[in-house]
Amino acid sequence: MTTEPMPAAFLGHGSPMNALDRNRYTDAWRELGTGVPRPRGILVISAHWYVNLSAVTAMDRPKTIHDFYGFPDELFSVQYPAPGDLALAEEVAEIAKPTWVGLDHDSWGLDHGTWSVLVHAFPDADIPVVQLSINALEPFEYHLGLGAQLAPLRQRGVLVIASGNVVHNLRRVDWGQPDGGFGWAHRFDDAARRCMTSSPQDLADLRGHGDFSAAVPTPDHFIPLLYIAGLASAASSTADVLVDGYTYGSLSMTSYTIGTNWPEEEHSRVAAAALPGPDLVPPDDTNT
Repeated sequence: MTTEPMPAAFLGHGSPMNALDRNRYTDAWRELGTGVPRPRGILVISAHWYVNLSAVTAMDRPKTIHDFYGFPDELFSVQYPAPGDLALAEEVAEIAKPTWVGLDHDSWGLDHGTWSVLVHAFPDADIPVVQLSINALEPFEYHLGLGAQLAPLRQRGVLVIASGNVVHNLRRVDWGQPDGGFGWAHRFDDAARRCMTSSPQDLADLRGHGDFSAAVPTPDHFIPLLYIAGLASAASSTADVLVDGYTYGSLSMTSYTIGTNWPEEEHSRVAAAALPGPDLVPPDDTNT
């Protein structure tokens, strides 16, 4: 139990190769890990557990899932052997009521949306980690509300991390922009920033933004941000930008925190890690 609420964060994870890289984004994730109090557990909402129900991992030793294609063998060798925590999983399910959240004892684990950021934020893998699935059948308001329902976890020493990308369109990747973004990507990312830093409770309204269909062709990578918006709304607070930027024109790497109070640092200008070349696998088939 803590007296001050644990911070929470949304991390723009980009390519899973960021797990092996050192750049301005991975440096920011490391900054987050060293800047927060040591959590008793970590709850991650990852874009890559996008299924037709709400569930939380409840196994003792969640497996490291390599849920991507076309990347080098070195990436498939990465393991993140953090323990699970059945008691924390049960706590998440209880707090979420009357929303039903099932306990997953054996089907999932830690996907790359989780471990590619945690290998930097908490490289020792010695803090229990559970994942909450994204229920693909539910509207944005459901996820915003569920995020708010999870707020008591912050008072209990649990670090909530959401992992996705505010702008995520692999079909419009531009190899000539390794660290740049299209105009529509900037416009939507800027709109999300205005919302997160002033009125996070209104984030779901971005469905009406003129660039929404280009920036969010599928909702899986955007929905995790709704959980952090919900947590911020529950605390009557707003979010701060941890780090921002773009990669390949159509991916935003912007990350947000709530409840942090360490000074903002100047990050390097090193670009995010690469995707496999189109001669190996089309970007949309990488499951990035």
